[in-house]
Amino acid sequence: MEQILEIVRTFDGVLILAPGPGSEFPELAWGDAFFYYAPDGRVPQNVQPYGTVVTKDYPDDTASHLAAPERWRLNIHVGRQSFERLTGETPRTLRRVRDFAAVDEINPHPVYGPLGWIAIVNPGERTMETAIELLRDAHEAARLRHERRREG
Repeated sequence: MEQILEIVRTFDGVLILAPGPGSEFPELAWGDAFFYYAPDGRVPQNVQPYGTVVTKDYPDDTASHLAAPERWRLNIHVGRQSFERLTGETPRTLRRVRDFAAVDEINPHPVYGPLGWIAIVNPGERTMETAIELLRDAHEAARLRHERRREG
């Protein structure tokens, strides 16, 4: 997980929101990380992060079995084309049965797959390079959306 965070910290204009004790964020989010393009250093309003690291199961998201020790999941919004290339399916028509708890495999996000998100539990040797490439692409897409909003 630290390797991912170290790499994302090098992205121009990145903001990593990492809620913890004493923050304004709910305890459930403590220990997780949310990646934004935010060159002003402030969490953007009305914008979702382009990537997250979650370290635990959420009430509506338990398929990855993150309650077990040493498990975490990288989630990246990749958009339709990359999603299809990575999963072999379109985001809104997911039908294949998957093991969302499988380690070091690229899967649709168990909850947000239909919105173009992928998930990797404990990225490792098979997926780390692709994960970093996808994070760079997602960051660039977020930067372009930010620029369009600023110009519009």
